[in-house]
Amino acid sequence: MPDQRLVGPDDSLPPAASPTAGDAAGRDLGDQGANRKTVVAWALWDWGTQPFNTVITTFVFSVYITSQAFGSTDANSVKLSISTAVAGFFIAALAPVLGQNADRHGRTVRDLRLLTWAVAVISAALYFVAPRPAFLWAGLGLLALGTVVSEIAGVNYNSLLNRVASARNVGKVSGFGWGMGYLGGILVLLALYFLFIKPEVTILGIANTDSMGIRLSMILCGVWTLLFTIPTFLALRDRPPPAGVHRHARAGLVESYVSLGRTIRNLWRHQRPTLAFLAASALFRDGLAGVFAFGAVIAAGTFGFDAGTVIIFGAAANIVAGVATMLVGLLDDKLGPKAVIIGTLAVLVACGVGVFVLHDRGPLVFWVLGLLMSACVGPAQAASRSFLARLVPTGRSGEIFGLYATTGRVVSFLSPVMFGAMIGLGHLVLGSDTQTQYWGILGVVLVLACGLAVTIPVRAASEHAEWAEEASGGPNR
Repeated sequence: MPDQRLVGPDDSLPPAASPTAGDAAGRDLGDQGANRKTVVAWALWDWGTQPFNTVITTFVFSVYITSQAFGSTDANSVKLSISTAVAGFFIAALAPVLGQNADRHGRTVRDLRLLTWAVAVISAALYFVAPRPAFLWAGLGLLALGTVVSEIAGVNYNSLLNRVASARNVGKVSGFGWGMGYLGGILVLLALYFLFIKPEVTILGIANTDSMGIRLSMILCGVWTLLFTIPTFLALRDRPPPAGVHRHARAGLVESYVSLGRTIRNLWRHQRPTLAFLAASALFRDGLAGVFAFGAVIAAGTFGFDAGTVIIFGAAANIVAGVATMLVGLLDDKLGPKAVIIGTLAVLVACGVGVFVLHDRGPLVFWVLGLLMSACVGPAQAASRSFLARLVPTGRSGEIFGLYATTGRVVSFLSPVMFGAMIGLGHLVLGSDTQTQYWGILGVVLVLACGLAVTIPVRAASEHAEWAEEASGGPNR
């Protein structure tokens, strides 16, 4: 009986292999995994590249590029949304086929290294975006390009989880990597804020005029990425793709999309729960993103946090998220990732409703509920990644994690739309003169609740059976 792998009618069947204990599907995850040093080296990529997400796209550069130094804040924000949407389109379109081609070549680490260096260079190049309207589109273009490159790099990085983890510790390893990202991001943010951005004279003795503190921070983000990802590329090496998994060593763009369509068709025919999980995770991952995207907004607008308190809360939230993600990763391996996802989503929904109901009880409410929500976001994200890692068929890590990125991008508008829609509903219910920003949390809660509802019927990873579509005519001719 042939080994049941994810293959299409134009792919030859790979050699047989038996499933491992605790991983009924028996895919790329083996019994041993990598040694501890290699796992740490892998996780340092998340630590090293996090400045692009935390400093550049979230807290610093995105705020800088939409400031009045570049023109009307509202107009700049609209242009930022346009450039972000364009970047999202390219990520959704390219992630699975580029991941697939990395699988074909067996050059996942090489591609990750080149993409990481590109992220570092793009980050440093943001230094040249001076605070004048003439530099607006250059800044937005670099930000969009960096977002695309960073996301595609993340696909390759996630696909290496199967290389460094075993069926017995994939939850722990995934949580450790995600937690390292949280901790690295907040450490570099605080360091740059207090040493370069806030002071009138930076720690280098350069006057903080012409937004020099922010611009120098961009260079340091690039340097941080280059330095801390060195261990990753020293420890990890490319491996040839498994024999027979892919027919072609090279494939053009059209052929790659044809192969992707075949993969999706085979998933629909034989492994529909995996597609169900991709859809469910897209929903709840968008809700998780909404928690962090709008948490600071609600803290300031509804609970009266000033700018300094928001930064302190943000630091505390990221530290709590990082530590909780590492600790809950242990439960992932014992209870399974589905249990972690359902449990954390349920707590998030309950806490979100609590923020809405207790919005007028003072800042302490948000400190307690907000930090509890932060403690659940990271574990849910890491468990989602480890769930998918348990399902990846041999030789298809890049392609499947590319689909994971694509499905997330397809619904990434939901939380922002629902946040705004619920604020509007609050005005309709309470009157247009009433402050109803706190209603927005209900929009995020609704997205999380929908993701939870869709996740519950999805079979646990250990219940997914392997399968193969019969190859017409046997091996490829």
